[in-house]
Amino acid sequence: MSQSVERAAAILDSLADEPKAVSPLAVEFGIHRSTMFRELQTLQKVGFVRRRDDGTYAVAFRLAVLGAAALEDVALKEAAHVPVRQLHRVVGNTVHVAGLVGDEIFYVDKVEDPRRVRLYSRIGSPVHPNRSAVGKAILAELPQKRRDDVLAGADWTRHTAQTLTTRAELDAELEKTAARGWAVDQGEFEEIVNCVAVPITTPAGVVGAVSITALRMIHDLTHLEGHVPLLRQAAEQIAHALR
Repeated sequence: MSQSVERAAAILDSLADEPKAVSPLAVEFGIHRSTMFRELQTLQKVGFVRRRDDGTYAVAFRLAVLGAAALEDVALKEAAHVPVRQLHRVVGNTVHVAGLVGDEIFYVDKVEDPRRVRLYSRIGSPVHPNRSAVGKAILAELPQKRRDDVLAGADWTRHTAQTLTTRAELDAELEKTAARGWAVDQGEFEEIVNCVAVPITTPAGVVGAVSITALRMIHDLTHLEGHVPLLRQAAEQIAHALR
């Protein structure tokens, strides 16, 4: 992949997190402001970004359309549609489905409780494999070499007091995860939330994970762990639909 294409993709990922102006983006990518401006003009010309009234840039509708079209072709999303909505009706918390695509993990489906605070996660966005329950549920099922590949670009920045910041810490957590069959996230990226997840496995191996996430002030981790049997049931339904 050429350097310009890689940088364009990275710029789109950055803007997907939040709209940004030219100067902060130039600093983020270590390039001159004029170079960043030209990059944004090109992305704007093809409809991938748009310039807002306040001068910042954000991802544009065409990118959303392409992303939606790609997700429609993901078998995992289709297989998960009914089971995760059935699960959501029972537990009431946010339910995520993540898929392993190559050496990356992405959110492919999400059902939120509209009465509660919306979470940062978005369908189509990448998952932090080392500090998310779905990521750890998937990693725990992978052979060592594949696990290394998925973690090759992992960010080990500390976000909360619970963040795992070394590979050794993560490997120890994955050993526990594999032994019990489910993973946890105790406020490792967003301090206000807890999450439990189980892997989705087929005869070909692990293909994704399904999770339940809740605000800590509403449901603690022990409460969520009580839903693990329901998560396993949903994961089995999804895996069966993929066969």
